[in-house]
Amino acid sequence: MYGPDAEASAAPAVEARTSAPATAPSADAGLLPPPDIPSQEALADMDAVDARVLSKTLFARLEALEEGTHEYAYVRNTLVELNLALVKFAASRFRTRSEPMEDIVQVGTIGLIKSIDRFELSRGVEFPTFAMPTIIGEIKRFFRDTSWSVRVPRRLQELRLDLAKTSDELAQRLDRAPSVGELADALGITREEVVEGMTASNAYTASSLDAQPEEEDGGEATLADRIGYEDHGIEGIEYIESLKPLIAGLPHRDRKILSLRFVANMTQSEIGEELGISQMHVSRLLSRTLAKLRRGLTLDE
Repeated sequence: MYGPDAEASAAPAVEARTSAPATAPSADAGLLPPPDIPSQEALADMDAVDARVLSKTLFARLEALEEGTHEYAYVRNTLVELNLALVKFAASRFRTRSEPMEDIVQVGTIGLIKSIDRFELSRGVEFPTFAMPTIIGEIKRFFRDTSWSVRVPRRLQELRLDLAKTSDELAQRLDRAPSVGELADALGITREEVVEGMTASNAYTASSLDAQPEEEDGGEATLADRIGYEDHGIEGIEYIESLKPLIAGLPHRDRKILSLRFVANMTQSEIGEELGISQMHVSRLLSRTLAKLRRGLTLDE
């Protein structure tokens, strides 16, 4: 609890620290602290109550200083150091996200700096109460703008959150997964918009092609091994289907030569021996038959 009694009890400790000579430079700005402000080492050892009391003192002092001066910069940096615990507390709510915690803390610190610049003691509000919404909002904005694997409009990002929340509520109430129509009725939107939001949800995360499948899926093949590939043989299906009636209209001997050459994979000499004709004759018959089939395909096109 932070009240008048707590602040009164913490005041001697603060005065004791502030009365000691401070010679350590600021870690952030490389500046020497004013003589009545604790050094970086003293700030690191300060407990929460002392930090709260000192923050109020520094905010009052910051309002009286001219922006851009050495003392203004040091007081502002000291306020950031004193209140970093707020950022770490807010960042801990997002520890389950895929982003590194260091990045989340860095983004939250931006929100803390904005709060320090906007805070006014005259409002009568505790600084943590004032700063926490800004810090959390900055972190949420970071996830909204950078966490999606594919960039989608903000409207769909917000719709995804509404769908997830409503889907959980309906699933508990109905004891089953809600339908598209039920989601649309609950949110007061059309079914098309629900489907659009569900489709957009697929863009939030992306899996690596080298990722291993889940245990329940079985097997050890990666996603890349399970993705379909282009089958160039499909291109020949149309030609095969077009050739069937043309081949059926050929004389029996020409069909036999085609079968021996392209199905049995026999040479022209072997075909000649099979049919009792010369290799040269086989070559002429084969060339004539292929030219006839080629003309037939050209006419069909």
